[in-house]
Amino acid sequence: MASASLQFFAFILALFGVFGDITATLLPNWKVNADVGSNIITAITQMQGLWMDCTWYSTGMFSCTLKYSVLSLPIYIQAARTTMVLSCILSAFGICITTVGMKCTKLGGDTDSKSHACFAGGVCFILAGIFGLVPTSWYTREIISSFLDQTIPESSKHEPGGAVYTGFISAGFLLIAGVIFCTSCFKKQQGAWIYPPKQHHFSSTEQESNAGYNLKDYV
Repeated sequence: MASASLQFFAFILALFGVFGDITATLLPNWKVNADVGSNIITAITQMQGLWMDCTWYSTGMFSCTLKYSVLSLPIYIQAARTTMVLSCILSAFGICITTVGMKCTKLGGDTDSKSHACFAGGVCFILAGIFGLVPTSWYTREIISSFLDQTIPESSKHEPGGAVYTGFISAGFLLIAGVIFCTSCFKKQQGAWIYPPKQHHFSSTEQESNAGYNLKDYV
């Protein structure tokens, strides 16, 4: 019962991780630059994401521009696009697989099949967490290195936005969920290896007596 509750807790964490992963991929505020200027009326907030760049004016106007050209983007943005999409796909696969393998569901067939499905779903979550952690770390490194560069003007410097923090938290949720799923299945298999089913061994005297008894029946 405790293992089933732990798997359900891990499944909830994985759901939060999947939703956060998709949200971080689509949000345009991976890095933010707030330029107040000389007048608060002309203040603008520039946000850059993986798929679009947006500008928020203090007057309430909001405009976005899509990034159509892939080859013109920096290498870290191209890598972030690829890895975040892979993270979303793997986490979605993990949700489907663990739904079949969880102990609290009636899907997946026998116990061994559910255990294997649960382990496979945990591996998907771990890979999704790694794929989500790599681009957020790389993107944050590029933002910090550009911010500390003295040759770049202050108006062109940015800070990490909410999408980066969302990506970090989602990757952590996915990693924790994957470890819990894999560990629960591993403990179950390890218990079966440590405590194998008992087999009855008959001594030679018992076997001879049984053989003699069987021969007497045919006389």
